Amino acid sequence: MRGMSAPRRYSTSDRWLLPIAAGLKLLVPTPPVRPSPATSVRDGVLAARERRHAAGLMRINHAGEVAAQGLYHGQAAAARGGAVATQLRIAAEEERDHMIWCTERLQGLGSRPSLLSPLWYAGSFAIGAAAGLAGDRWSLGFVAETERQVSAHLEDHLGRLPAGDLRSRAIITAMRDDEQRHGAEAEAAGGLPLPTPVRRLMARVAGVMKAAAYRF
Repeated sequence: MRGMSAPRRYSTSDRWLLPIAAGLKLLVPTPPVRPSPATSVRDGVLAARERRHAAGLMRINHAGEVAAQGLYHGQAAAARGGAVATQLRIAAEEERDHMIWCTERLQGLGSRPSLLSPLWYAGSFAIGAAAGLAGDRWSLGFVAETERQVSAHLEDHLGRLPAGDLRSRAIITAMRDDEQRHGAEAEAAGGLPLPTPVRRLMARVAGVMKAAAYRF
């Protein structure tokens, strides 16, 4: 995560209005804080079928980054500790970088993000708020488990990408490294292991999102 400053104090209304503003920002194209890892990577030669498949995978990843911001914003709004809320907001900013990297790559592949992005954000915000209301340690545990599952999903995509798609591979590798770090930091901050039924439910929900985002 980027360097953390002293936690800023927000009023109750601020804590719930800020995520709404952040959600609206998803609709506004802005440059990422960090340049895309694909910037200096030469694009490989891809057949039309390979480009469509790569675009489907990157659309899933874009949807995942939209959802991650919704989760973190919801958790931050419901967080009881200022330091935890700050940690979540910083992580959300890094997820925004990932989302923009995926958007740029989708454009390079001649495709677009998921049409269901507003749904991914709103649903994830509600889930994140519920996790936050359970308490900061459970919320951090939710982050750790989410990032564990996302890291595994990104590893799977690295194996499924066309061999020539070096730009998507560079983006996914950088995203995976960030997600693993987010998860480790959440555990170090006191995150509690989630019950097995919750972990399984999270995986099922993610599976539905991935199937829908690949096509739409």
